[in-house]
Amino acid sequence: MDYKSNLIPDGNPLENLEKQLICPICLEMFTKPVVILPCQHNLCRKCANDIFQAANPYWTNRGGSVSMSGGRFRCPSCRHEVIMDRHGVYGLQRNLLVENIIDIYKQECSSRPMQKGSHLKCKEHEDEKINIYCLTCEVPTCSMCKVFGAHQACEVAPLQSVFQGQKTELSNCISMLVAGNDRVQTIITQLEDSCRMTKENSHHVKEELSQKFDTLYTILDEKKSELLQRITQEQEEKLGFIEALIQQYREQLDKSTKLVETAIQSMDEPGGATFLLSAKQLIKSIVELGPIQHWGFPWPPICPQPALG
Repeated sequence: MDYKSNLIPDGNPLENLEKQLICPICLEMFTKPVVILPCQHNLCRKCANDIFQAANPYWTNRGGSVSMSGGRFRCPSCRHEVIMDRHGVYGLQRNLLVENIIDIYKQECSSRPMQKGSHLKCKEHEDEKINIYCLTCEVPTCSMCKVFGAHQACEVAPLQSVFQGQKTELSNCISMLVAGNDRVQTIITQLEDSCRMTKENSHHVKEELSQKFDTLYTILDEKKSELLQRITQEQEEKLGFIEALIQQYREQLDKSTKLVETAIQSMDEPGGATFLLSAKQLIKSIVELGPIQHWGFPWPPICPQPALG
């Protein structure tokens, strides 16, 4: 039997108000004292304490010594993070307005006579209220369905006891999910902080490394300029020295070449007296000029290499 198709809800003038007075954790009407969260949503204090304890398992409750530090959890309605002081849930303000509305609502409901159709009715037996729960088929049904209808062979239980058990189980599941979501959000926040710290540390290390290399580049450029200047200076000095030697050797070579030409011409002189007049002076000049190693210049010519030290 289809559960939804067997239930015919009757109208209720206070239905919309009742929906506003339902706790999102226990799914029951708020019980005193009602606490108001910073996000303006309401919870039963017990429900708020349950999800707070689940999100902060090491926080000491009022039964023991009061913790010197608070905790945090997220509102089950809007996921707003609620930060608590050392008093925990007992530090939240009571919502006296909602409590007064609940009192007025309960008084109004108790003063009204039970209207026909205020309970869900069975579709098969329209005059019968849905008052039992079929454990075999897992659907609510009526007593007539158990005695004469489709659930004769099924195992049943009182609807209210199953209702309370299912509500308690669902409330526990909600608390577990809320606490789990809060832990996941805490992990996400920690991971985001780790990402931010990693980026900041990497940026700092990159800047420090860049500064060190910039300093090294500056030192190397200065050393390079100094060495290039030194090499240029030594080059100019050595080139000047070598070019001076070249000039001196050329001058001596010119003298030697002219002396050779004069001596050859003297050798062609046929007259003995004329030859003797010039030969003696030529021999003297040749002896004074001497071999190249006696010219007074470095031999072999010195050509030192530039020093980089």
